[in-house]
Amino acid sequence: MTDISVVICAYTEKRWHELSAAVDSLQTQSMSPREVILVIDHNSSLLERARAQFSNILILESRETHGLAGARNTAIEHAQGQIIAFLDDDAVAAPNWLEILSTGYEDTQVVGVGGKLEPLWPNDRPSWFPEEFDWVVGCTYRGLHEERAPIRNLIGANMSFRSEVFEQVKFYSGIGHTPTNPFGGSDPDFCIRVTQSFPNKVLLYEPHALVHHHVDERRTRWNYFCLRCYNEGLSKAVLTHRVGSQEGLSSERKYTLYTLPIGALRGLADAMRGNRSGLGRTAAIIFGLLITTTGYGVGLITQRITAWKLVHQLRVTYKRA
Repeated sequence: MTDISVVICAYTEKRWHELSAAVDSLQTQSMSPREVILVIDHNSSLLERARAQFSNILILESRETHGLAGARNTAIEHAQGQIIAFLDDDAVAAPNWLEILSTGYEDTQVVGVGGKLEPLWPNDRPSWFPEEFDWVVGCTYRGLHEERAPIRNLIGANMSFRSEVFEQVKFYSGIGHTPTNPFGGSDPDFCIRVTQSFPNKVLLYEPHALVHHHVDERRTRWNYFCLRCYNEGLSKAVLTHRVGSQEGLSSERKYTLYTLPIGALRGLADAMRGNRSGLGRTAAIIFGLLITTTGYGVGLITQRITAWKLVHQLRVTYKRA
């Protein structure tokens, strides 16, 4: 399977150097993509700069709702490949990325393939930052499979799908990242709806399909960590409302009951061996879980209040009629 379109979505000139590196990494692949599509999300200055800089790729302007989902849907409408792969504008693909992704499609039961994301820290990894929470910076976290295996959802900065998937499923703009809010949930929402639409197919995680993901300096700070955890909880509430708690929280149960306790104990063990940063990692795991759970609770309450207001409004309208 060699017919792959690669999509990059960008919205800010602040990531220009990272965007250029992302595009360059696709020019030196061991298996060349059919096309590279760059979608600019409502930024005319960035659009002009990209058109002046990149002459050998397709550059589009997003015409949908502001945000990642709209930009992705714009690209999908124009993509010609049998496989459509997604790479973030601040990520760099390993030279054999597409080649390894493509091997997953040798199995006709596989409808999507994604790979591993390793963080590129601006300096060293913060000593308090636990690998179990690398999802905060958009990367593969400790607790995921270490070998090729089916998975509930792929990570958006390193994922691909057969083109026929998009005939039935589109990205939903009501959940996920926007330029002003670091919300999650878009990728799980999309992937769960894919498996619901293709119940006999699987999504495959292939850790050897490697992408390096730049981490902005502000994302190494405690306040961003807390904000991202809280927003993740909010987005999980929206996700479970859309797809049900059974599927919406299936991976999170194992993560909460198994991965996080082991990580917290590992940090304590490191501290007992003289590595005081282990205490910081344990504290981050505990507080990260509490903050995420709080966000989830607030999200559930918000969903119920919204539903109650809607029902009340309908009742009032019905009585007046």
